[in-house]
Amino acid sequence: MIFKLVWENVRVRPVRTLLSILGIAIPVTLILILIGLSRGVLEDSAKRTEGVGADIIFRAPSSSLIGFNAAGLPARLVGALGREPHVVEATGVVNQPIAGGIDGVTGIDIAAFNRMSGGFTFLEGHTFEKPDDILIDQYYAAQSHVHAGSRLNVLNRNWNVAGVVEPGKLSHLFVQLPVLQDMVGAAGKVSQIYLKLDRADNTGRVVEDLKRKYAGYPIYSMKELVSLLSVNNIPVLRTFINVVIGVGVAIGFLTVASSMYMAVLQRTREIGILKSLGATKGFVVILILTEACLLGLGGTILGIAFSFGTKWIMGIFVPASLPQAIVPSRWPLAGMVALVAAVLGALYPALLAVRQDPIEALAYE
Repeated sequence: MIFKLVWENVRVRPVRTLLSILGIAIPVTLILILIGLSRGVLEDSAKRTEGVGADIIFRAPSSSLIGFNAAGLPARLVGALGREPHVVEATGVVNQPIAGGIDGVTGIDIAAFNRMSGGFTFLEGHTFEKPDDILIDQYYAAQSHVHAGSRLNVLNRNWNVAGVVEPGKLSHLFVQLPVLQDMVGAAGKVSQIYLKLDRADNTGRVVEDLKRKYAGYPIYSMKELVSLLSVNNIPVLRTFINVVIGVGVAIGFLTVASSMYMAVLQRTREIGILKSLGATKGFVVILILTEACLLGLGGTILGIAFSFGTKWIMGIFVPASLPQAIVPSRWPLAGMVALVAAVLGALYPALLAVRQDPIEALAYE
């Protein structure tokens, strides 16, 4: 009985229903986009970090877990660390952010980087030949609409795109290490150092030895570093997501509250008839809340669909800067936010409906 009444109320007012579902879908989409971007950026960073082929990363004391760290390590440490027991290759890099910090350029020693990572797979062009050569990965090439042989302005300098490489190794843009060091005033310094060992099972022992010898320096195995690249380990990001969820509840609450309030006014005579036929206050409240839950469910489904749409759009226009992941495990969270907002928004209209006098409601025009 209740579901039939709810369905008929929803069906005969398609515009109001669609607008209500759309209003709920918007915060659901925002939540899923933010979670997807957070997960996508961190997973992309972890994948590119693993693609270096190193076993250990050595960082400056003031470096952060994410983002582009300034060149704060003496380059001479590369040679010193390369002579440590079980270390077969060491290479330092310089990171420099561009485009507001979303993307960055990495300066590499191409010979050492190739030995450590196995080298780039070129889709177009060739490796460095001149100081103004730059290598970019497939994602950044698609995002910037450039090919091998094109000119690309980065860090207020025009570079020659020497080659386009497969993504997944350290960065999206690469230049020669000495060139970037000179540009950013970091001669004789690097941002971080990667170490490759003779055997992976020596990693734990080498990390402990290095921590004793270089106290105060953040030193991680690559496995440990990748495990730290999660939303739960970044308090600022986690707080931001919680704020967006709160905003989503507020938007959903206001959308449903206004929609259900108007619905109650439009259905005054209907409610009067139900009461005159013996409907209890509880029946009327359940009727209103069930309709609100149906709107919340519709908004959740539409919001999930929209999140696939935004992933597709970002994959076309900004595949390098904003990789969005689809996180099905967070769909229940988005759905719960939508339902809570819908129920909260429908409470006042429901209470308003049960207070109506049946006689007055039947006389309502």
